[in-house]
Amino acid sequence: MEDDTLTPRHQPEDPDHSPLDPHLEPGDTAVESALRPADLSQFLGQSRVVDQLDLLLSAARRRQATPDHVLLCGPPGLGKTTLAMIIAHEVNAPLRISSGPAIQHAGDLAAILSGLSEGEVFFLDEIHRMSRPAEEMLYLAMEDFRVDVVVGKGPGATAIPLEIPPFTLVGATTRVGLLPGPLRDRFGFTAQLDFYDEATLARIATRSANLLGIEITDGSAEVIASRSRGTPRITNRLLRRVRDFAQVRESGIVTPQIASDALDMFEVDKLGLDRLDREVLKAVCLKFGGGPVGLSTLAIAVGEEAETVAEVAEPFLVRLGFLMRTPRGRVATAAGFSHLGLNVPQTSAQAGLFS
Repeated sequence: MEDDTLTPRHQPEDPDHSPLDPHLEPGDTAVESALRPADLSQFLGQSRVVDQLDLLLSAARRRQATPDHVLLCGPPGLGKTTLAMIIAHEVNAPLRISSGPAIQHAGDLAAILSGLSEGEVFFLDEIHRMSRPAEEMLYLAMEDFRVDVVVGKGPGATAIPLEIPPFTLVGATTRVGLLPGPLRDRFGFTAQLDFYDEATLARIATRSANLLGIEITDGSAEVIASRSRGTPRITNRLLRRVRDFAQVRESGIVTPQIASDALDMFEVDKLGLDRLDREVLKAVCLKFGGGPVGLSTLAIAVGEEAETVAEVAEPFLVRLGFLMRTPRGRVATAAGFSHLGLNVPQTSAQAGLFS
């Protein structure tokens, strides 16, 4: 069986990254901060989650109580951090931000929790990457609002209970399956964020263009949205690349044709596939006869890191139905072969898969 164990990506520094990578890049931080909606009424998309959160927070305000803990799940780039900030704004509470990788010892978590003020919102990104000792401390903090600080070592060690003020934990994860059941059960509300439709992404592109002072004509936002893989972060990143193209190569005004030309130059096609996606699909179909092929072998064939193939190219190819993950490796589907203008090979593996 192919080993798919990978270290999750976190703020890669490669300046040549794909514009379709949904993970947060260093250059995105300042722009995303300027484009974030301030409250739920300004948040576009995820209407089901927004309605549920609005009910949860409104009820807490009426009772003058601390809202239940919230778990936000979903792929990167869909607005989990933005929603955490909105939750703090809606309840008029301060926001403390940390991440799972930064909390590797129970003492790290105890230091943060003991410094919280009453009603504060504690946003813990990538919560699935927190250490096990810290997780176990978090159970008690979420349920009883106290932590046990261990003083000393060995048989003489003593646990001193430390009361902490009521707070709201907002956890965010892209891999909810990695969270232990006891931790998931302590969240009063779990929200699953879905990919956005093109109409909503076009509204997001139009809003972002207005905030960034980009002159954009009718139909241009739709061109950008159609190639954004259902992800607002990618929409905003492509919008900035289109702006650059319009300012340098054209008059500065973004038209549908200019948007299309700009994205073609960046090798983002009409389906939202980029160079890496096409290379991965071609490798599976042409070099390996449609598969199955292991991740590490596939990564070597296209000259990329295995985690880049697994987390950037592969998910979208699977969503489009061009690729399948099997216990033996990656396999191209009939739709994948058709997209490349190829016939499905009549090997025993492929015949059994598509029959």
